[in-house]
Formats: sequence, structure tokens, C-alpha cells
Amino acid sequence: MEVLTVSEMMRADEAAIAAGTPRFRLMQRAGEAVARVAAEMAPAGPILVVAGRGNNGGDGFIAARALATAGRDVSVILLCDPQTLKGDAALAADGWNGAVLPCSPDAIGRPSLIIDALFGAGLDREVKGDPHAVIEAMNANGAPILSVDLPSGVRGDSGDILGVAVNATRTVTFFRRKPAHLLLPGRIHCGQVDVADIGISDSVLNDIRPQTFENVPDLWADSFSVPQVDGHKYARGHALVVSGDLASTGAARLAARAALRAGAGLVTLVSPMDALAINAAALTAVMVRVSDSVQQFTELLNDKRLNSIVIGPGAGVTERTRSFVRAALNEGRGLVLDADALTSFAQDPGALFGAIKNQSGPQVVLTPHDGEFRRLFGELEGSKLQCARAAAQTSGAIIVLKGADTVVASPDARASIAANAPPWLATAGSGDVLAGIVGGMLAQHVPAFEAACIGVWLHGEAGHAFGPGLIAEDLPEVLPEVFRNLYDELGVGY
Repeated sequence: MEVLTVSEMMRADEAAIAAGTPRFRLMQRAGEAVARVAAEMAPAGPILVVAGRGNNGGDGFIAARALATAGRDVSVILLCDPQTLKGDAALAADGWNGAVLPCSPDAIGRPSLIIDALFGAGLDREVKGDPHAVIEAMNANGAPILSVDLPSGVRGDSGDILGVAVNATRTVTFFRRKPAHLLLPGRIHCGQVDVADIGISDSVLNDIRPQTFENVPDLWADSFSVPQVDGHKYARGHALVVSGDLASTGAARLAARAALRAGAGLVTLVSPMDALAINAAALTAVMVRVSDSVQQFTELLNDKRLNSIVIGPGAGVTERTRSFVRAALNEGRGLVLDADALTSFAQDPGALFGAIKNQSGPQVVLTPHDGEFRRLFGELEGSKLQCARAAAQTSGAIIVLKGADTVVASPDARASIAANAPPWLATAGSGDVLAGIVGGMLAQHVPAFEAACIGVWLHGEAGHAFGPGLIAEDLPEVLPEVFRNLYDELGVGY
């Protein structure tokens, strides 16, 4: 589940070398892993290796030799003059007995498989000239492409495309994934990602202490709340969801039902008087309470059993919403702020951040999409991962920066990247359901970072479980299936 930056992966390599594994042996294992996947992808026919001047090219030469030794028809084209290769890349090239052709689009031909070993994950400049032309020719060729470590042209730490990038069918990386394997648009270029063991011990992570993780159950399983046979609804927490006025009630009801399906023992919808009838008529297991003013809301919070609050879905961009947020922060409850609760502070985000940092309760969770994020934090520079981390530092909150590659970031620098969101989630109300799921996790006393990660993962799995045709109302209804599958994975009886 650990995700390593390019520099952290270099440290892992150096630690393995310091522990006694020769540097070239790591390259040999990497190239042999590439060769195994290549043989699986193309059981017959010619294979072309497109190699660069660095260690990525060295992996390609090792793969070429392993495939040729196994009797495969292999050709190599090289980006540079073979005489200019240095270090392990030169040693790998010396072990190749076949011809080395100049790297040009015309040399690609009609292979059964192309192995992309041009550039590694450390590429930090735009691809131009001959490499640009070669990558475009590889993409246009029609043959499946296997990329070594990362598709050439993708920046390893951000997933950005540096002018042009290989559209890989499959990618073999080593030891651990890098951010670009999970962040868009890089993830789209990777295809299926295989993580190969090249003999680096997991113990090297003890010194590296990575702070980025793929959002998978192993990350948060120890914090996941499993109902106990001797439990009761009050032990599972009581979530509040704040509704807007008569014309904007649906979003809050979506969040409330999601909180209940996510496991909160009780859920109450806090409704204005003018929306009480429609909310009460549309809800059954979710209770409804009237609260038009902040005074009424504060009185409601005198019940300390109400331990989780969701404000934002359909709440309205109003002073009422702002005052409810301030009251919730003053009471120190588990709090999810989404949608209108975020936009309500767009003119003075510092006031929100100051209140978050001064509150004494659990960490607050903010769940912005890109537009809401920019309204609160402006145009931050860097990758999505870097921007989410910076926002967490600025706000003092857990940030859930939504999208197909949702990033959850904590002020303590921990971050997760989700890769399980299907396209069906891009539908109205989907984010309201996510806010409710996170609120349901907070109600069950799950720490805020883990609650946000769990919510994002469950949301993605629910999208997969329902599939095409999904609308937001479907998401809470497929959560039981998602939970059953998760319990099976975790070995939890039900």
C-alpha cells in the first residue's frame, strides 16, 4: 500500500545496495521481471525494445537478452549512440549480442509487442525532438506496449504528461508504486500495473517512512469499525445531517441515508421548519428535527450523544450555514464540511481555517471538488497530492480532494490516493453520499483521516458494485454488498 516518490525509491535502491545486493543485480532482476510479463503478453511474434540512455534503457537491454535467450525474435532500438552509455546501462548493453538500431519512428516496424524502456520515473523535462516522434509512432503503431517502471513521458511524482507520453497496455514497476501510477492523467497511460519483487527488503521502509499510500483496506483495517454482537445503536454513534430549505432537501437526505447505511446507529436530519413536511414524508429510519436558528441548533447539540455532524449538502450558501458550522466547531464534534458549507466561506476562508484550528474536538474533514477547492485555497502549484497536502496544512483539516483519483491528506503529511473510482460516480448527488458515508464513520468513532479514507474507498466500491446506470440514490443501497465483501476480505464473520 506504500507509495514511494522518485527520491524515496532511489533511497530504497541505495538501502538494498548497502545491505549487500549489487546495483547491477537489481537491474538484472528488473529486466527479467519485464521479460516475464512481455512473454505473457506476446506468446509469439517479434518483440521490439525501445531503450533510452539511462537505467530504464538498461532494464530494457536485460529484458531483450532474457527474451532472446528464451528463443524469441527481439530487436532493440536505442535513443543514443551506444558508446555514450554509462554505468549499469552500459554493462546491460554489453550483454546484448544483437543489433542496436538508431531510434527513429521508421525503425519500429510491426512487432507483436513494444517494450517501452525510454525514460524512467525521474523524467523532469518536456519530451521533444526524436523521442517525441518515437513515442507518437509507438502509440500509433497498434501493437500492445509494455512500459518499464512508468510510461515514458509521465512525471513520476505527479502523473503529469511532459509533452507526450506512451499509452501503455501494461506497466511493470518495482518494489512499490509511485504517485504517477495512481494520479491522473498518468494512471490512464499505465494500463494494468504489475509491481515486481526485485529483492528489496520491506525493512528499508523503516528508514524511508513513506507518508503516501494507496487507499486500500490494508491502510485502515485496524481502524475500521465492525459491529459487535453485544453492541447497540447508541454505541454506533448518532450522526446529524443539516438540511437546506424547501427547494434543496434532496442532497441532505442522500447524505443522511448514506450515514445510516455506513453504520451510524442513529441519524437525524436537521431541517428548517418550511422543509419539515417534505423531509419527514421522505424519510423513515432517519429522524427529523426542526432547527431554523443557530440557537436551536446549539440547543440540539447539548445532547452529547450526537457525535457526528455533516453540513453542506443542499444546506445553502447562507449565514445560517456559516453559523451552524461555527456552532458545530465550538461543540467539538466529528464534523464533515461539504459543498455549500465550503462555498459559504469562500469570501473569508481564513475565518473557517482559524475556527478549525481553534476547535478542541476531532479533526474536521473537508470534502471539496476542484471548484470548491479553488474557492477556498486559490490556485496552488504542484501535483494534486502536493495541493491537497498544502491545503491540509493551511486549514488544519483532513482534506478529501475529490475526483477519479481522490486524495485524502492530513496536516501531519499522511496522504492516500484512491484508484477504485469508476466513471459511474460522476453523477449528481454522488458527493453528498460520500459526505454522509464519512459522517457515518465518524459517528462510529473512527479517526478522521481513516474515516475519510474508508469513506472514499467504500464510495468507489459501491460504484463498481452497481455499475452502469448508477444514480446517487443507488449508492447507499449497494453498501451492504460492499460491506459483506469487505468483511470476507478482513476475515470478519457476519
